Amino acid sequence: MTQFELETDELEQVFQKRIDDEQKIEPKDWMPEAYRQNLIRQMSQHAHSEIIGMQPEGNWIGRAPTLRRKMILLAKVQDEGGHGLYLYSATETLGITREEMVAALQSGAAKYASIFNYPSLTWADIGTIGWLVDGAAIVNQISLQRTSYGPYARAMVKICKEESFHQRQGYESLVALAKGSTEQKAMAQDALNRWWWPSLMMFGPHDAESANSARSMRWKIKRKSNDELRQAFVDQTIPQVEFLGLRVPDDDLLWNEERGHYDFGAIDWDEFARVINGNGICNKQRIAHHKKVHEQGSWVREAMRVHMRKVQDRNRIKEAS
Repeated sequence: MTQFELETDELEQVFQKRIDDEQKIEPKDWMPEAYRQNLIRQMSQHAHSEIIGMQPEGNWIGRAPTLRRKMILLAKVQDEGGHGLYLYSATETLGITREEMVAALQSGAAKYASIFNYPSLTWADIGTIGWLVDGAAIVNQISLQRTSYGPYARAMVKICKEESFHQRQGYESLVALAKGSTEQKAMAQDALNRWWWPSLMMFGPHDAESANSARSMRWKIKRKSNDELRQAFVDQTIPQVEFLGLRVPDDDLLWNEERGHYDFGAIDWDEFARVINGNGICNKQRIAHHKKVHEQGSWVREAMRVHMRKVQDRNRIKEAS
């Protein structure tokens, strides 16, 4: 073993001890390159999901049934955009630029949550997205508030507060539909039928089949496994479904008294693979729209760069005088 390898091995041991001792890793701290790359993958994917996730809901801002619903939806979509920018900034502390992350997204090299490649066909879909999709996100993100990387953990504190509101307003919208007319309840049931399984897929593949799960758990980037998070989501959501008077599209769903959890049916992982690899209903549409609006906003980014240069020039003149 070379001197460099010995020094690296010692550094990795010190690093792992800090992780085991629940110490936060900060941007200027030494970290294994694999840890940095794992964080970049997960955090940039999280940021991309927030940005792409604006699209299925943004399509309904102009079609919301009341002014109150429109205001709520507009605020929610703005929140999601803010979450994406917040997470991009946190990811930049790892030495990658915003431009590199966006290029990876648009080229298909970087992934985002598979669920945003499904279409929002009715107004009930918007409430269901808030209830199920943001509900699934919260289950995952609550544990991320204790992730080992400091900037990521601190970002999640703010994001979780806002996502909790999103989940509540989504469920409140579903309550209104489920307790409304026969047609409204049927629309709510149809939305639940279409979004239930994609929501379970959001947590990723089974732990034994996940390429990143074991190492992320060892480094405490993740605090709970994919299957643990998925089970927690099912357990907390089924009572909410029952209160609505709706039914999940799963004939195998059953409370298991011995386990203290719900058993549920097999997930269609072939569908998950198709969607995550770019062959879902809306994959191409989502990326094409992102490219379009990104290009349309280029003048804003250029104006910001010019302003920043002017500020820097003024500061240099002040320092020199």
